[in-house]
Amino acid sequence: MMDASHYGTLYRSLQRAAERFADHAAYCVPPMAGRSYHPDGWEVTWAQTLAQVEAKREVYRRAGYRPGHRVAILFNQRPEFFFHYYALNALGAGVVPLNPDYRADEIRYVLEHSEAQLCISVDTHAELVGPVCEALRLPCVSFEHFPDTLPAPRTAAATAAPDASTEAALLYTSGTTGRPKGCILTNEYFHTFGQCYVDLGGRLAFREGEERLYNPLPLHHANCLSVAAPALLITGGCLIFPDRFHASTWWKDLVATRATAAQFQGIIPNILLKLPETPEERAHQVRFSLCAGIEPSQHEPFEKRFGFPVVEMWAMTETGRLISDCHEPRRIHTRSFGTVSKWVEACVIDDRGNECPPGVQGELVIRHSAQAPRKGFFSGYLKNAEATEDAWRGGWFHTGDAVVRDAEGCLYFLDRKKNIIRRSGENIAAAEVEASITSHDKVKQVAVIAAPDEVREEEVMACVIAKDPADVASEASRAALAQEIFDWCFERMAYFKAPGWVLFVDSLPTGTSAKVQKIHIFPPGVDPRQQPGVIDLCAQKKHKPAKH
Repeated sequence: MMDASHYGTLYRSLQRAAERFADHAAYCVPPMAGRSYHPDGWEVTWAQTLAQVEAKREVYRRAGYRPGHRVAILFNQRPEFFFHYYALNALGAGVVPLNPDYRADEIRYVLEHSEAQLCISVDTHAELVGPVCEALRLPCVSFEHFPDTLPAPRTAAATAAPDASTEAALLYTSGTTGRPKGCILTNEYFHTFGQCYVDLGGRLAFREGEERLYNPLPLHHANCLSVAAPALLITGGCLIFPDRFHASTWWKDLVATRATAAQFQGIIPNILLKLPETPEERAHQVRFSLCAGIEPSQHEPFEKRFGFPVVEMWAMTETGRLISDCHEPRRIHTRSFGTVSKWVEACVIDDRGNECPPGVQGELVIRHSAQAPRKGFFSGYLKNAEATEDAWRGGWFHTGDAVVRDAEGCLYFLDRKKNIIRRSGENIAAAEVEASITSHDKVKQVAVIAAPDEVREEEVMACVIAKDPADVASEASRAALAQEIFDWCFERMAYFKAPGWVLFVDSLPTGTSAKVQKIHIFPPGVDPRQQPGVIDLCAQKKHKPAKH
């Protein structure tokens, strides 16, 4: 295996995979009756993938897409996304994957902020995306009926030939200031993530040309696009992905697709352990799984029942590498996520930037090395140099995660310092939800916090001060206003961002800077869901297609 910086472009790695593993499967979708695409399942080899990429590449080339151009794609897990991804990569252009759960305002923000030259959308979302693109005077074409001729980019291309340092994708990740930040991700970044994953070894032992990795997480997230996809590109394995996680078909999918590995978030083991036993749960061929955030009490029961190791890991979209507890003896009864490797240096620091001794809580900061701290990381936040430099203050990337390091150098996750709510693998910026709720004309002030959730890890909770006390004078009026607020958010943001819990309060604690002190809203150890007057709207947070 070569150093990640020497791989060049993802397209070049695709060419190498097609040369070495021509007839091996590259991408696979399990069968699912009634699905609008590939209901009988779908699989494509590396050679076939390259042929499809070359066809798409010619269309983009004739239109003039080159380095410096971005194409936004709302593909909703369609596997053909990879044909566009590598085709644009071959020309030095980047992709901007759009979350299919976004509403019109969110889509507009990403399209404007990214300065995309073209938008491609699946037909099911055309009535949502089309008017947004029309308002922005941005060309929009069909994903399923991709034309042979495209409108030319509106801006001139860069002159440099694509290489390892060229932007390959722009992924948006939630921050603490409201709107998502665009992470600029290069070819070297993706190769670093993939090669780091492959190199970790231990229980994560990749076999070239043999692994078939099942990942139910969305392709527009780093877990699948940044970690799983490049690892299999490098090793000639097959990435298997459904439209989303389905507990009822999980084991059937693993058996039907002959999966040898799996990758998922910590809520999935919790759900699978609650299912009744089925023959498929022991008929699979899975050798290992990679997971972020499994509950320690479920770790051993999961491995004993289903017969394969769940390897804990830590990573962020920005980091370009992962840390994993993949070597025995693994600390499966703790929140350990492993030790550093040749890919990363780590330190635990206090609020003054001093290194914490073993056993003392602090913030996790990481880097590649003192000589080249940012090598293989994201290139920065688009149009936000201040946030980029703040994240890299002192020559280390500040993760915002609270951890403890033991005397042997093993790292243990405690909590997130950042004001992020993590629900079912989605990172939700509280400030973005607060901004939406505050814009409701009956709301005076709001503080959005994370409430515990036994299934989803965390749920969004809104503590609201009503503008008019008469609107919350009775139980019925409070319930009605809570429903209004929920509907307001549900129509304007992805469904997972809407508040699952609403509590009307008379005041919110503030500090000397007039900022709300969220840690003082409830006493330590108090479950906010158990407070008198809290309104439960969680059952209404169900995934559904965006309204057109």
